[in-house]
Amino acid sequence: MMDNHEETTTSSIPMPAKVNPAAKKALLILSCILLSIGNCGGPLIMRLYFIHGGNRVWLSSFLETGGWPFILVVLIILYFHRRAAGKDGDNKHTTFIYMRPRLFFAVAFIGVLTGLDDYLYAYGVARLPISTSALILAPHLAFVAVFAYLLVKQKFTPYSINAVVLLTVGAAVLALHTSSDRPEGESKKEYAMGFVMTVAAALLYGFVLPLIELTYNKAKQEITYTLVVEIQIVICLFATLFCTVGMIANNDFEVIPREAASFELGRTKYYTILCLSALIWQCFFLGVIGVIFCASSLLSGIIIAALLPVTEILAVVFYKEKFQAEKGVALVLSLWGFASYFYGEYKLKKRSSYQKSSQEQMEMSQPNYP
Repeated sequence: MMDNHEETTTSSIPMPAKVNPAAKKALLILSCILLSIGNCGGPLIMRLYFIHGGNRVWLSSFLETGGWPFILVVLIILYFHRRAAGKDGDNKHTTFIYMRPRLFFAVAFIGVLTGLDDYLYAYGVARLPISTSALILAPHLAFVAVFAYLLVKQKFTPYSINAVVLLTVGAAVLALHTSSDRPEGESKKEYAMGFVMTVAAALLYGFVLPLIELTYNKAKQEITYTLVVEIQIVICLFATLFCTVGMIANNDFEVIPREAASFELGRTKYYTILCLSALIWQCFFLGVIGVIFCASSLLSGIIIAALLPVTEILAVVFYKEKFQAEKGVALVLSLWGFASYFYGEYKLKKRSSYQKSSQEQMEMSQPNYP
């Protein structure tokens, strides 16, 4: 794919969605909330499964996207909203599916990459404490920043650069305590493999987020929120299919009933945890695509990195993991980086609004000659 900044044909110009600014702001806030719930709750409930006797990595990776049918509810609500508002012209012929074949195949490829990333991440959570796996994922922001620059020519400001630096430094500070938190009964080799797999997951997802944004730009059709939801369904569907193949090869479907019977918290809570895991992870993915749609892949990376200390604190509260001084320092640095990014965005929008207002005043002040 060529960079859209280098293409000159009108057919390659991205067609942005026509969204009311107030509605877009509300959608961004809702997406941030969903992303926060999924980003913090997903790892915690996944770890709960492994702590109390679960050991199926492919099953855990399957659950990260296996809840995609929940998103169909959102798609149906959007359909009836468009039908009631008559946004497609004729209410009797309201379009239900917007995605074109070209976009479908591109998104399906992203779905396969997401499935691989799900497995890498689940493997890391199975072997590492939440506090450790979370901090290893923090450089994900730097990966997002690099790939966003290469793929979609994301513009950096001093404030966004400052945010990336602060969040990366925070992760480095957290990394100081990783040598002393190997779980009991786990070999050094298993711990090292979990570390490597988690780094690989951070790298791959740092590539996937800008790739989604690039797909929006290359879609050659108007990107509405309905289409964004369709994209997410296809991504999750193919990621789930990828993980389903792994589950079949690993005989997970045969083992699940036996694992449920021996689960420390009981059979009912075992299946409850699986269902909640699927639902919470869908909040994460729905939040991610919403943030990319309303803002950028870089902002989604900023939010994920900024929520790292929150996940750390929740791991301390629920799983009694140690909270060293390094985590406190990382919390301050992450909040600082988060604030820096949003302050930069605020100043950029304020400057853009001022320049637009000045230009309009100049045009109005110019005399109109016959």
